[in-house]
Amino acid sequence: MKKTSTRLADGRELIYYDSRDDTVRDAVDRRPLDRTVTTSEVRRDPLLGDAVAIASHRQGRIYHPPADECPLCPSEGDRLSEIPDSAYDVAVFENRFPSLAGDSGRCEVVCFTSNHDASFADLTEEQAGLVLEAWTDRTAELSHLPSVEQVFCFENRGAEIGVTLGHPHGQIYAYPFTTPRTALMLRSVAAHKEATGGENLFDAVLERELADERIVLATEHWVAFVPFSAHWPYEVHLYPRRRVPDLLGLDEGARTEFPKVYLELLRRFDRIFGEGEPPTPYISAWHQAPFGTLEEFDGVVRADFALHLELFTIRRTSGKLKFLAGSESGMNVFINDVPPEAAAQRLREVASS
Repeated sequence: MKKTSTRLADGRELIYYDSRDDTVRDAVDRRPLDRTVTTSEVRRDPLLGDAVAIASHRQGRIYHPPADECPLCPSEGDRLSEIPDSAYDVAVFENRFPSLAGDSGRCEVVCFTSNHDASFADLTEEQAGLVLEAWTDRTAELSHLPSVEQVFCFENRGAEIGVTLGHPHGQIYAYPFTTPRTALMLRSVAAHKEATGGENLFDAVLERELADERIVLATEHWVAFVPFSAHWPYEVHLYPRRRVPDLLGLDEGARTEFPKVYLELLRRFDRIFGEGEPPTPYISAWHQAPFGTLEEFDGVVRADFALHLELFTIRRTSGKLKFLAGSESGMNVFINDVPPEAAAQRLREVASS
């Protein structure tokens, strides 16, 4: 992998990740852009103890542009985009309309391919491996920023999810705090560790799932399963067999095997609802341990956390979506219409031949 860092016209960082070491990236951003001005502010909720990012400048972000005006496609002739070069393998840049900025963290966009009409599932294993390298590198780099406590790599796919740009891409949020979902996991890990005299909760969960009927696929280095208490109609958790706290901890075997495993999962998601159905909308989310000390979680250290990926769709059956209504949105109590065992069975049935 070759990494090339440059700057866009307004000063934002742009990084190219190329599979060839001899690739030259010297294209200049020719757009007349003013410096980006953001209004991002993190406010604490005194009752819930969580945080909300207030970012009014995002109201002006680009919304469903036509394909020939896509800001994530390579620049071509007089059509200038966020990517000055005429082609790229993987490109990462600071979001022009970030939810988090400055002392409130950082937001980046990850373009998986220059092909506007592709999806992650269309990538080759080599291309998917390069995206993994980009995620890993950005996790390492962002962890060194003084304002960053946790790095979150994710992809939103599909208009039903709220995606406003059709180009295959994901995002990275670098939070200045430990996110509420991660904090809940760490508290559970701490309680389990104390109650069992040191047993790791993530290891116990994985051991239980390996012995049950919700395994979707299992390889030498990875295990994918529908969790016992799945929140979403079709939800898969992907764990490396060897527990590591973040992407940086993956060994060579897990890195090599990941593209094949992940692409298979994504392709199965597109086959869940049968032929002729539109592409399955999904969220794919990497869960990594926060950086720094975890003093508020009694007895827990970073090594106790297990890196894993959660992949889920809001589509519950053909033509029907799962909405977060009263119980889910008002009380955070999910109601799942699809039994996890049935979801796992369906995901096994649509395996590649």
